[in-house]
Amino acid sequence: MSSPSFNGEVRWGILGAARIARSQFLPGLREAGGGRPAMIASRDVARAEAFARDNDIDQSVEGYESLIDSPAIDAVYVALPNAHHAYWTRRALEAGKAVLCEKPLCVSPQDTESVLETARRTGAYLWEAFVFPFQAQHCRLLELLASGAIGEVRELQSVFHFHLSRTGDFRLSRELGGGALADLGCYPVRLAQEVLESSDPAPGDVVGFGTDNGAVDTEAVAVVNYANQTLVLSCGFKRALDTFTRVLGTEGQIQLTNPFHPALSDTLLLKREGNTTVERPTVDTRSFTAALRHIHAAIREDEAPAHLAETSSLRSARTLEALARACSAPQIA
Repeated sequence: MSSPSFNGEVRWGILGAARIARSQFLPGLREAGGGRPAMIASRDVARAEAFARDNDIDQSVEGYESLIDSPAIDAVYVALPNAHHAYWTRRALEAGKAVLCEKPLCVSPQDTESVLETARRTGAYLWEAFVFPFQAQHCRLLELLASGAIGEVRELQSVFHFHLSRTGDFRLSRELGGGALADLGCYPVRLAQEVLESSDPAPGDVVGFGTDNGAVDTEAVAVVNYANQTLVLSCGFKRALDTFTRVLGTEGQIQLTNPFHPALSDTLLLKREGNTTVERPTVDTRSFTAALRHIHAAIREDEAPAHLAETSSLRSARTLEALARACSAPQIA
């Protein structure tokens, strides 16, 4: 990998002038410290220039190749539509850059395997942008589960919904790799790897139902069985924001108002034997902050890299593929 600049700051390049880069990545980068937005690339130079000006980014360039090949960039944030993740992530890895790629890493297990092989071959760090495993709330959840606070974990119930009103949004495009499962269902699937003893589900272990708009799935409800544990998930683009999640065990349950992008006001509620305790473990204002703080430390070799894509992305991709098959058969009216 290329080395950070002389003062130790990690110089980030952003592929794509996407809303999530402005609303999530950049605020988290500023709160994390240790890095700066050095370059933004878009296929539309005017859009790149406006994005750089409006978001205090050092430089704008036309086209993604110029950014990836720049010696002034240490790490690349891939904020492109899903169908473009695999190619540009491979290119950035081959250029020796650390990469944080938006989820899902790829649109198929085959592409995921190819990208992970590139990361192994080049030795460049690759993270899929599930940032919740780095957060204080998630660490507290795992601490409670490890301590036996709710006994043996039996079930994870997790939803992710929001109302998508923009008809031209890439998440409604089949060609761009959209759909509710890819955009939202991936979160409960990734969370299951953290709280359940999960592995790749067999074909008969996934049951689901879904609705579509003729191009992509817009809602899905599914059950995934992992040996003696179960994931029950619901996701979609048709209702108000909802991320409520429960982890159920033999002696109690833990409820989280938002396990994926918690705000300071979000709660972790522990219910056991008639007793209820409420905590607010979130410490950072922005959900990307803890992940970026760690990524900077890993690139500077101050910390060993954690939660790399190698450890989780292929399992997620295989489960999402099984969910898509299960949800595409019977349709909800």
